[in-house]
Amino acid sequence: MSRRSHLAAIVACLAGAGLTLYAVTRTWSLTVEHRTGLSDLTTARTGADAQPWLVGLAVVALAGAGALLATRGVARRVLGGLLVAAGAGIVAGAVLARTGTAAGEAGAGATVWPVAAVLGGVVVMLGGVLAVRHGHEWAAMSARYERRPRVDAGRAPADDLAPADHRAAWDALDRGDDPTA
Repeated sequence: MSRRSHLAAIVACLAGAGLTLYAVTRTWSLTVEHRTGLSDLTTARTGADAQPWLVGLAVVALAGAGALLATRGVARRVLGGLLVAAGAGIVAGAVLARTGTAAGEAGAGATVWPVAAVLGGVVVMLGGVLAVRHGHEWAAMSARYERRPRVDAGRAPADDLAPADHRAAWDALDRGDDPTA
């Protein structure tokens, strides 16, 4: 269950953020001004035009999906809370953008894309809830690449901050000796 919920949270955040980014860049409102003797003046507004911060929240959700891989323990649960807040902000922003914009002649797009943005926000929220609920149970990234002090048999751990003395190896090279032999 732990591995599946981890994958589900990451996929939910990626899918929700991607859907939101796509939906807010589509036309939510289309106004056509008919002018006598001239061509019609068409003005298209996207969700990002109505609420520009929706794009920022979707990018935060994308970054959060990547951070779910890199964090562990309590930090991962806090990140889940941030993802829940970002998803709630996306939902609220999409609703505010739609209620503040007249559909005009946009047709079905005036309804479909705001609903898609709300759905994306809800999916991000679900991913965040999974991280809050189960994040402490998920496996962390491998510690293989973390810096650890070297312990040799019979010696104390080496001080990683002390400068290494490689003078003897350079002197051997200057004499023509092979230090690898």
